[in-house]
Amino acid sequence: MANPALGSAFEFWNKPDADEVYMLAGWRQWADAGSVSSGLPEYLVQMSRAQPIGRIKPDGFYLFQVPGTHDLVRPVVRFSDGYPETLESPRNDFFYHRDGPRGVVIFIGYEPHLDVERYVAELLQAARAFNVKRIVGFGGVYGEMPYDKQRAISCNYSLRWMRDELSRLAVNFSDYHGGASIGSVICKRAGEQGIEYTGLYAFVPAYDFSLVMQAGNTIRIENDYTAWLGVMRRVNYMCKLAYDLRDLEERSAHLAGLVRAKLEELEKAAPQLGLQEYLARLSAEFQEPQFDPLDDIWEDELRRLLGKFDSEEGTEEEE
Repeated sequence: MANPALGSAFEFWNKPDADEVYMLAGWRQWADAGSVSSGLPEYLVQMSRAQPIGRIKPDGFYLFQVPGTHDLVRPVVRFSDGYPETLESPRNDFFYHRDGPRGVVIFIGYEPHLDVERYVAELLQAARAFNVKRIVGFGGVYGEMPYDKQRAISCNYSLRWMRDELSRLAVNFSDYHGGASIGSVICKRAGEQGIEYTGLYAFVPAYDFSLVMQAGNTIRIENDYTAWLGVMRRVNYMCKLAYDLRDLEERSAHLAGLVRAKLEELEKAAPQLGLQEYLARLSAEFQEPQFDPLDDIWEDELRRLLGKFDSEEGTEEEE
């Protein structure tokens, strides 16, 4: 299928076949703690067997080199007997799958180096072409918090009326002030065009013992399945999707065991550091988010039943 607009970097060859479509978007980007932004969308593509339906071409969005560096941003080439077999440039791909009556577009991209406004315009053009109802962007931020608790989730939104709905997700609404990530720019520009966008940023445990306890050791969770699980529970509820999260639940439990073992190993190696006291303090100061969508389901069902009973009583009085 031809590009929707002449000269556009966005192109697609299939369109979603569902009446109600959501886009889940992530990037290899600055705000990617725990691989929430880059790893989670790839996991969803693999799990759902989503098929490629379009892309944003890399033209003009990426640097070839930065003075003083060797290959930090260069594309990767592979030669075979002098012949260039492959040249890997940053990719920005759209995938699609059905989730019952709804459709899901999954976007996996690279945060642009240049011309961010045109990049964002291309993404929003894709959302319109795919008839997307809402875009949900993923992000991750490192911080000090218990490894064995549900992750805190920060949220932003593009249209003011969305706040009341999103408040049911047990999120903290962002008061961030600083350098913008790609999701922050999309949030602002989407609102200006009347497009629904929400960014979900999970806080991922990181322990820098060189600062806290004068120990030269830092622990960061590279693939935070607990954060992925927390984000996807909210996505399922918000978008009325039915992703099976049992695998993430198992991965999350296994991850907690690995981190626990690593911390116990560190405690044995240097008991004078007071590691257990440090973790206990973090746990005591942390307010674990309580997100239980079943509470809302039961509330809606009770309201439905009460309405049914009221209707039946009205019918009996008429008789």
